[in-house]
Amino acid sequence: MDTLRKLILGGWLIACWPTVVLADPALDRLPTAQLVGQGLYSRFGFSIYEAKLWAPGGRYQANETFALSLTYLRQVKGASMVQATVEEMEKLKAPINERKDWLAELVQAFPNVQAGESITAVYRPGQGAEFFHRDQPTGRINDHLAQHFFAIWLDPRTSEPALRQALLGEKP
Repeated sequence: MDTLRKLILGGWLIACWPTVVLADPALDRLPTAQLVGQGLYSRFGFSIYEAKLWAPGGRYQANETFALSLTYLRQVKGASMVQATVEEMEKLKAPINERKDWLAELVQAFPNVQAGESITAVYRPGQGAEFFHRDQPTGRINDHLAQHFFAIWLDPRTSEPALRQALLGEKP
Protein backbone atom coordinates (compact mmCIF):
# COMPACT_ATOMS: atom_id res chain seq x y z
CA MET A 1 0.00 0.00 0.00
CA ASP A 2 2.82 2.44 0.84
CA THR A 3 4.44 1.84 -2.55
CA LEU A 4 1.16 2.43 -4.37
CA ARG A 5 0.52 5.61 -2.38
CA LYS A 6 4.06 6.90 -3.15
CA LEU A 7 3.62 6.18 -6.85
CA ILE A 8 0.24 7.89 -6.97
CA LEU A 9 1.31 10.92 -4.94
CA GLY A 10 4.72 11.20 -6.63
CA GLY A 11 3.23 10.83 -10.09
CA TRP A 12 0.54 13.37 -9.29
CA LEU A 13 3.07 15.87 -8.02
CA ILE A 14 5.30 15.52 -11.06
CA ALA A 15 2.37 15.63 -13.49
CA CYS A 16 0.68 18.57 -11.83
CA TRP A 17 3.59 20.61 -10.51
CA PRO A 18 3.45 23.31 -13.23
CA THR A 19 -0.24 23.87 -12.55
CA VAL A 20 0.18 23.82 -8.77
CA VAL A 21 2.60 26.76 -8.96
CA LEU A 22 0.09 29.53 -9.64
CA ALA A 23 2.23 32.64 -9.64
CA ASP A 24 5.76 33.48 -10.67
CA PRO A 25 7.01 36.37 -8.54
CA ALA A 26 9.29 37.47 -11.40
CA LEU A 27 6.12 38.41 -13.28
CA ASP A 28 5.56 41.19 -10.76
CA ARG A 29 7.83 43.14 -13.10
CA LEU A 30 5.08 42.86 -15.75
CA PRO A 31 1.93 43.78 -13.83
CA THR A 32 -0.36 43.61 -16.89
CA ALA A 33 1.06 40.29 -18.09
CA GLN A 34 -1.32 37.49 -18.89
CA LEU A 35 -0.60 34.03 -20.19
CA VAL A 36 -0.35 33.90 -23.99
CA GLY A 37 0.28 30.17 -24.22
CA GLN A 38 2.16 27.22 -22.77
CA GLY A 39 3.66 23.97 -23.90
CA LEU A 40 5.81 21.06 -22.84
CA TYR A 41 9.35 20.48 -24.08
CA SER A 42 10.48 16.87 -24.22
CA ARG A 43 13.72 15.35 -25.42
CA PHE A 44 14.23 11.66 -26.21
CA GLY A 45 10.85 10.90 -24.62
CA PHE A 46 11.62 12.70 -21.35
CA SER A 47 9.72 15.82 -20.34
CA ILE A 48 12.28 18.52 -19.50
CA TYR A 49 10.27 21.69 -18.84
CA GLU A 50 6.99 23.46 -19.29
CA ALA A 51 7.34 26.78 -21.07
CA LYS A 52 4.93 29.69 -20.59
CA LEU A 53 4.84 32.91 -22.54
CA TRP A 54 3.47 36.01 -20.80
CA ALA A 55 2.67 39.38 -22.37
CA PRO A 56 0.64 42.49 -21.55
CA GLY A 57 -3.02 41.69 -22.06
CA GLY A 58 -2.09 38.15 -23.14
CA ARG A 59 -1.02 39.37 -26.62
CA TYR A 60 2.55 38.67 -27.68
CA GLN A 61 4.29 41.25 -29.88
CA ALA A 62 7.96 40.68 -30.71
CA ASN A 63 8.79 44.36 -30.27
CA GLU A 64 7.09 44.72 -26.88
CA THR A 65 7.88 43.59 -23.35
CA PHE A 66 7.15 39.92 -22.58
CA ALA A 67 8.35 37.10 -20.34
CA LEU A 68 9.19 33.47 -20.93
CA SER A 69 9.06 31.13 -17.95
CA LEU A 70 10.53 27.63 -17.96
CA THR A 71 9.45 25.34 -15.14
CA TYR A 72 11.78 22.37 -15.02
CA LEU A 73 10.39 18.90 -14.42
CA ARG A 74 13.75 17.45 -13.48
CA GLN A 75 17.07 18.57 -12.08
CA VAL A 76 19.17 20.36 -14.72
CA LYS A 77 22.61 21.91 -14.40
CA GLY A 78 23.10 25.48 -15.54
CA ALA A 79 25.99 24.41 -17.76
CA SER A 80 23.69 21.99 -19.60
CA MET A 81 21.17 24.78 -20.17
CA VAL A 82 23.89 27.05 -21.56
CA GLN A 83 25.13 24.29 -23.88
CA ALA A 84 21.61 23.57 -25.18
CA THR A 85 20.98 27.31 -25.62
CA VAL A 86 24.17 27.77 -27.64
CA GLU A 87 23.35 24.75 -29.82
CA GLU A 88 19.84 26.03 -30.57
CA MET A 89 21.12 29.54 -31.29
CA GLU A 90 23.72 28.10 -33.68
CA LYS A 91 20.95 26.29 -35.57
CA LEU A 92 19.31 29.68 -36.08
CA LYS A 93 22.62 31.18 -37.31
CA ALA A 94 23.21 33.44 -34.29
CA PRO A 95 26.83 34.66 -34.18
CA ILE A 96 27.34 33.12 -30.73
CA ASN A 97 30.90 31.86 -31.44
CA GLU A 98 31.99 35.35 -32.49
CA ARG A 99 30.79 36.88 -29.23
CA LYS A 100 32.56 35.45 -26.18
CA ASP A 101 30.85 38.06 -23.98
CA TRP A 102 27.52 36.45 -24.87
CA LEU A 103 28.61 33.11 -23.47
CA ALA A 104 29.62 34.77 -20.20
CA GLU A 105 26.19 36.47 -19.98
CA LEU A 106 24.41 33.15 -20.52
CA VAL A 107 26.55 31.34 -17.93
CA GLN A 108 25.63 33.97 -15.35
CA ALA A 109 21.91 33.82 -16.22
CA PHE A 110 21.43 30.06 -15.83
CA PRO A 111 21.73 28.54 -12.34
CA ASN A 112 21.33 24.86 -11.55
CA VAL A 113 17.66 24.01 -11.02
CA GLN A 114 15.75 21.31 -9.19
CA ALA A 115 12.50 19.73 -10.37
CA GLY A 116 9.65 22.20 -9.93
CA GLU A 117 11.83 25.31 -10.09
CA SER A 118 11.43 28.01 -12.71
CA ILE A 119 13.68 30.37 -14.59
CA THR A 120 11.86 33.40 -15.95
CA ALA A 121 13.36 35.79 -18.49
CA VAL A 122 11.72 39.21 -18.80
CA TYR A 123 12.46 40.95 -22.11
CA ARG A 124 12.35 44.70 -22.60
CA PRO A 125 13.08 45.88 -26.17
CA GLY A 126 16.24 47.95 -26.36
CA GLN A 127 17.28 46.90 -22.85
CA GLY A 128 17.68 43.14 -23.16
CA ALA A 129 16.43 40.49 -20.78
CA GLU A 130 16.74 39.88 -17.08
CA PHE A 131 16.64 36.34 -15.68
CA PHE A 132 15.11 35.29 -12.36
CA HIS A 133 15.30 32.10 -10.32
CA ARG A 134 13.61 31.75 -6.92
CA ASP A 135 12.52 35.39 -7.33
CA GLN A 136 16.14 36.53 -7.39
CA PRO A 137 17.88 38.06 -10.42
CA THR A 138 20.50 35.68 -11.80
CA GLY A 139 21.74 37.64 -14.78
CA ARG A 140 21.07 40.03 -17.59
CA ILE A 141 21.72 39.66 -21.31
CA ASN A 142 22.06 42.46 -23.85
CA ASP A 143 19.32 43.22 -26.36
CA HIS A 144 21.01 41.67 -29.39
CA LEU A 145 21.70 38.43 -27.54
CA ALA A 146 18.18 38.46 -26.08
CA GLN A 147 16.65 38.56 -29.56
CA HIS A 148 18.65 35.48 -30.56
CA PHE A 149 17.87 33.78 -27.26
CA PHE A 150 14.09 34.15 -27.53
CA ALA A 151 14.22 33.09 -31.18
CA ILE A 152 14.90 29.57 -29.86
CA TRP A 153 11.19 29.39 -28.98
CA LEU A 154 9.53 32.15 -30.98
CA ASP A 155 11.23 32.27 -34.40
CA PRO A 156 9.30 30.49 -37.18
CA ARG A 157 12.54 28.52 -37.88
CA THR A 158 12.61 27.03 -34.36
CA SER A 159 13.51 23.35 -34.00
CA GLU A 160 10.31 22.96 -31.92
CA PRO A 161 7.46 24.33 -34.09
CA ALA A 162 4.71 22.66 -32.02
CA LEU A 163 6.03 24.26 -28.83
CA ARG A 164 6.18 27.62 -30.61
CA GLN A 165 2.54 27.27 -31.66
CA ALA A 166 1.54 26.36 -28.12
CA LEU A 167 3.42 29.34 -26.67
CA LEU A 168 1.79 31.70 -29.15
CA GLY A 169 -1.63 30.28 -28.30
CA GLU A 170 -2.10 28.98 -31.83
CA LYS A 171 -3.91 25.76 -32.57
CA PRO A 172 -1.87 23.24 -34.62
